Amino acid sequence: MIAIDLLEKYGALKKFFAKNETVFEEGNIPTHYYQIVYGEIKMSNYNDDAREFIQGIFYKEQSFGEPPLFLNQKYPANAIAVEDSEVLLLPKDSFMKLLEENSAISIKIIENLAQRLYYKSVMAAEMSTQEPEHRVLKLIDHGIAYFNFKKDENGYLISFTRQQIGDLTGLRVETVIRTIKALEKKGVLKIINRKVYR
Repeated sequence: MIAIDLLEKYGALKKFFAKNETVFEEGNIPTHYYQIVYGEIKMSNYNDDAREFIQGIFYKEQSFGEPPLFLNQKYPANAIAVEDSEVLLLPKDSFMKLLEENSAISIKIIENLAQRLYYKSVMAAEMSTQEPEHRVLKLIDHGIAYFNFKKDENGYLISFTRQQIGDLTGLRVETVIRTIKALEKKGVLKIINRKVYR
């Protein structure tokens, strides 16, 4: 989202996180701005039944964890590398200076946060009122619009695992599997070599 050379000009450093390594923990006070160079990071927490709930999944060139950074509040979720990832870390003071000195970047950050807030509002409404098929399609269509899923002759390849779809929609994995099969029968989704396409 922010050019790497600009982040590095303000003092950002690259850090490698192995698969399943924690970037930051729920309850920590934010100290840095994070932007992914490559890889995949999820923000999640667990309910009282030890069930994981994914707050968001982030990919190359996306940032994560900004709301608590701006509010000086504790992180409400853990950030964990889903796969080997490299992340740019910029100290908070330097990040704020970058925003003050680059108004176009500030607007970009505001748009990004607004988009995430909009998505959370839409998904909250979906999870409270809609049937599984509707929830799954809403999430997939959001992924196509905002996560740059790859398109080939089969359609858009949905990069989420069945588990991630469940954790993002509040559905059990078994329900997700049944729902995807039902949507395939209706011709809304395709399953090719166990991969889901829209």
